[in-house]
Amino acid sequence: MSERALAWDGCANIRDLGGHPLVGGGTTAYAAIVRADSIRRLSPGGWRELVGYGIQTIVDLRRHDELAADPPGEAPVEVVHVPLLPGPDWPHWPEIEVVSRAAPDGASSTRDVYLAFLDRFAPRFAKAISTVAAAPPGGVLVHCMVGKDRTGLVVALLLRLAGVPVAEIAADYAQSEHNLRELTQPWIDDAADEHERARRQLVSATPAAAMEGVLEELEGRGGVEAYLIAAGVRAAELAAIRARLRA
Repeated sequence: MSERALAWDGCANIRDLGGHPLVGGGTTAYAAIVRADSIRRLSPGGWRELVGYGIQTIVDLRRHDELAADPPGEAPVEVVHVPLLPGPDWPHWPEIEVVSRAAPDGASSTRDVYLAFLDRFAPRFAKAISTVAAAPPGGVLVHCMVGKDRTGLVVALLLRLAGVPVAEIAADYAQSEHNLRELTQPWIDDAADEHERARRQLVSATPAAAMEGVLEELEGRGGVEAYLIAAGVRAAELAAIRARLRA
């Protein structure tokens, strides 16, 4: 039996999107799409594992400034850069912070921020989905920095398109918090005060309820497919995603 959790040396949050149940029966295909934290942290051995797994295309969701701070080196597979969010100089980040602080709890805060991203940056999400759809045969890997927020949202859209139930998608999203704990806990513990500690705990968390809330909101608007079509994804690209992910 194939394993969803992948241990490639240098990264902490890598999972295959295979093995998820589909509404109506069946499961998603293994070795079709993989989610990860930044593959720039892979050791040479980790890169060999990536290539040996059949990855042919990497979709890098990091911002331009993140790439500038960590210039990509030569990779043995095709890398497509699709920045999902604007950089720190974007003038409307304070508005996103207001959305976060207005929520009554952590899960609601994450949900509302994610929905703000989906609303404000719909064409960018569409570009990420279209890039996965257009990838040549072979495995596709999607990553950002830690593989939970930007990657989490793109993966949620992909899995929902394939027909994976909302609760199953949310459970996969929640796994990132556990996977990243060794990286995030020292950062949380190093906070200067309790206010900052609470903020770091919030941004490190991946509560299943947050992703459930996002997907349920999209369902109420007509569904993930309707959202993506309105954002600019073509019907043929949606069909390509389903064909790639369905075993």
